[in-house]
Amino acid sequence: MIDRNLARGLFLAAIALSFGLGSLRYSIGDFSRPGPGLFPLMISSVLLLIAVAVIVRSFFVEREALHFPVKNITLLLASLCGFALVSHFLNMTLGIVVMVFICTLAGDSYSVWRNVKICAALIAVAFAFQRLLGLNLPLF
Repeated sequence: MIDRNLARGLFLAAIALSFGLGSLRYSIGDFSRPGPGLFPLMISSVLLLIAVAVIVRSFFVEREALHFPVKNITLLLASLCGFALVSHFLNMTLGIVVMVFICTLAGDSYSVWRNVKICAALIAVAFAFQRLLGLNLPLF
């Protein structure tokens, strides 16, 4: 049986190491004049510390079996692909709606009203990014 907590810690450590080692290709600089590699190195270092804590903790807690909910993973990937396709061919607002309604099928309970509230919040954030930050988002 593969321990779920240990696998989680090892996965986090692999991600932290890959980004941390990748950030070493850039100039680090120092805190007064940071280079482009400093921020990813700092974030990956913090993530590596969390991963080590999760790995150590996995030896002291009860083991949990690792299982992959294939249906949920498929629904999440389908929602991201639907978002990309609808955003590309129609607009991003409809893409957000498609993503939310497909993604929430992976949950235990389904509520149309909750989905509408999530869509409204995400669309509001997208409009804020477009208007306040000047991002070129195809919202309509």
